Amino acid sequence: MKDRTTKRYFYVTLLNIGITIAEFVGGFVSGSLALLSDAVHNLSDVGAIIISFVAHLISQRSRNRYKTFGYERAETLAAFANGLILILISLALFVEAIERFWQPSQVKGGIMLVVAVIGLAANFISMLAMQRDAHNNLNVRSTFIHMLSDALSSIAVVIGAVLIYFWQITWVDPLMTILVSVFVLREAYQITKKAANILMESNPDIDLDQVNQIVLSFPAIKNIHHVHLWRYSDDYIMLDAHVNVDARLTAGEFEQLTQQIGQKLQQLGINHINFQAECERGKNDDMIVPGHDHEN
Repeated sequence: MKDRTTKRYFYVTLLNIGITIAEFVGGFVSGSLALLSDAVHNLSDVGAIIISFVAHLISQRSRNRYKTFGYERAETLAAFANGLILILISLALFVEAIERFWQPSQVKGGIMLVVAVIGLAANFISMLAMQRDAHNNLNVRSTFIHMLSDALSSIAVVIGAVLIYFWQITWVDPLMTILVSVFVLREAYQITKKAANILMESNPDIDLDQVNQIVLSFPAIKNIHHVHLWRYSDDYIMLDAHVNVDARLTAGEFEQLTQQIGQKLQQLGINHINFQAECERGKNDDMIVPGHDHEN
């Protein structure tokens, strides 16, 4: 295992397999929907963690003639898939909980409480293990959200188990399931939306007017047009554009100019630029040209 994140993925996977088995057994024995829903949630997490784990390993491969950008977007694909999985599971559990309100069943609060506490401890450990890298990597964040939702689900199950065991309030079982489902649905939507925007090569909320201002602050640049700005991965925001310059500008001077502009654009988060120098063509064009643009 080459890095810290890889090791964490491995240990979290093993831990979640153990949680899933324990909660399935406990859910069937106690008759708790919340515990079974948590087990199903954990089962999905095992698959999601494996997807994230494999994507993380793939992303570390070097670029080649077939993948000239490299493999980093494997993690974005995994985050998108995990987000969709979370959305589907949340909706299914929500519907099941609504049905349980109308058709309540007997729940053994004692067994439910013991298994829920064990699950909570394991989920909390898994969540902490993935927290460190969750801010800088969308794939790891999708796994962290899985772990966080599991921890919240376990807390909800523990609360429900206490109320059922001491006061026989059985309706709290589906209620807790609904609350957790709504929270997970919201977080899953955010991850899926962000991953989809990356895959669609959307502008990562960078003001094009600021880009225009920075580029045109260099007197040698007369106009910037046919701009494409996108986030390739968590680490790279790319800018591709055509710029109009004086015909007397040499290749060496243009290279130096591009480096200076690139340093300025880093303050907006753009860390990879590619400029095509032009003299007359497109000198009156806007930054974004409507229609299907496939110019190089």
